[in-house]
Amino acid sequence: MRDDQQTTAVQDLRTWTDHGDPARFPFESVAAALQRTGKHVPDRHLIALLAGVRDRLPRHGNGLLERFLHVVLDKHDGRYANPTYLALDLLPIAWRDQPTPDPAQAARQRDRVVVLLLADALRFELDAAEGRHDLSPEMRPNVRLLGKRCRHGLRAARPALARLGLDGGAAVADPVDAARRMCRAVEADATPAERRMLALTVLPVSRVHDERLFLRVLQAYELTFAAMAVSLQAAIADVGAGRTSGAARRVGDAERQLREAAPLFSLIGTMQPEAFLTFRQSTDGASAIQSRSYKLLESLCRRPDAERLDSPAYRSVPEVRERVLAGQADLDAAVAAAGGAAEVAAAMAGLEDALGAWRRTHHSLAVKMLGARRGTGATAGVPYLAAAREIPVFSAAAPALQAA
Repeated sequence: MRDDQQTTAVQDLRTWTDHGDPARFPFESVAAALQRTGKHVPDRHLIALLAGVRDRLPRHGNGLLERFLHVVLDKHDGRYANPTYLALDLLPIAWRDQPTPDPAQAARQRDRVVVLLLADALRFELDAAEGRHDLSPEMRPNVRLLGKRCRHGLRAARPALARLGLDGGAAVADPVDAARRMCRAVEADATPAERRMLALTVLPVSRVHDERLFLRVLQAYELTFAAMAVSLQAAIADVGAGRTSGAARRVGDAERQLREAAPLFSLIGTMQPEAFLTFRQSTDGASAIQSRSYKLLESLCRRPDAERLDSPAYRSVPEVRERVLAGQADLDAAVAAAGGAAEVAAAMAGLEDALGAWRRTHHSLAVKMLGARRGTGATAGVPYLAAAREIPVFSAAAPALQAA
C-alpha cells in the first residue's frame, strides 16, 4: 500500500504536469517520498511518472530538474554508480562548476557545504532519537552511539565553523547538547537554496538508519577532495610562474584541508557494521573507486603510471582519465621542470604524509566494515584498498623530494 508521502508526491506530480514549469516542480515532495522507501524499492508508479517527465524535457538543458532526474532515475535506467548515489550533480563541485576555479572561493564553498552536511547528519540523529521523525527506522543506534556521533561530528565541523563565524557549541560540554546548538546555528544561517540542496541530495537506497550518515560523510569527503584539487591546480600554475612560496602555500592548504577532515573517518567509524552490510546489499554498482574528485587530486599530484591509468580505478572515471591523457599538468612534473624548490618540497612531503595516512585509515575502516568481502562496483574491496595505499603520491625521483 502506498503511504501518505508517496500519495502526496504522485498527486503533486500530476498537478505539476498541467503547467510543466521546471521552477515549480515538486522537488521536495518527490525527494521526501524516495527518502521513505529508499531508491532500491521505490513506488513504481512514482518512478514511471518521473521517467515520463524526463522524456518530455529538452535534452541537455543541464537545469536543476534534469540533474535531479538523472540522479533519481539511476537504478531505473540501470546506470547506478557512486556519483548518482551521492547526488554529486546536485552538490557544488568547484573544479567541475567553475572554468577557472579560485582556491579561496573553493575553500569557502567547501567549508559552507560541509558544515551544512554535518549539521543535517547530526539533526537527523537527534530527531530520530527524540522521536521527531520516523524516517529510516531500521537498525537505529543506541544512546551511546548518538553521543559518539555528536562528538565526532562536532570535531569535523569546528574548524570550518570558526572560519564561517558560526557557533559550534564549543563551550558546551555535553556533545549532544553541543550538537543541538551547532545545528540551530547552521540551520538559522542556511539560505532557501541551501535548504533545498540538502533536501535533494540525501536519497538512500534503503530504510537503514546509518545510511544517511554514510551518505553525508562521503559527500563531505568529495567536497574536500574537490577543494584540494583546486589548491593543487593553483600550486602547479604558481610553480610554472616561479612563485614557489605561493605554490608551497597552496600545497600546504591542501594538506590542511585533508587533515582537518580526519574526524570524518571517526564519525563514519561509528556506523554499525551490520547496518552497513545490510544497506550495502542494495549499493552494488556504486563504489568509492568511482570518485572523480579523488582521482583528479591523485592525478594532479603526479601522472598515474600506465598500468594504473588503464586499470578500473581510472576506467571508472573517464572524464578524469581523458584529462590525464590530454596532457594535464601535475605538480610532480612541474616541480621537476622547475629544478626543484625547498619550500615546495617540504609542502609536498607534508601532503604525501597526509594522503598516506588517509589511505591507511580508509583501508582500516574497510577491514572493520567489510572483512574479507569483495567491494561494490566490480572492485576487490579490502585487497584493492591495501594495494592502493602503496601507490606513491609523488615520484621518488622528483628533484624537490630529493632536496627534502
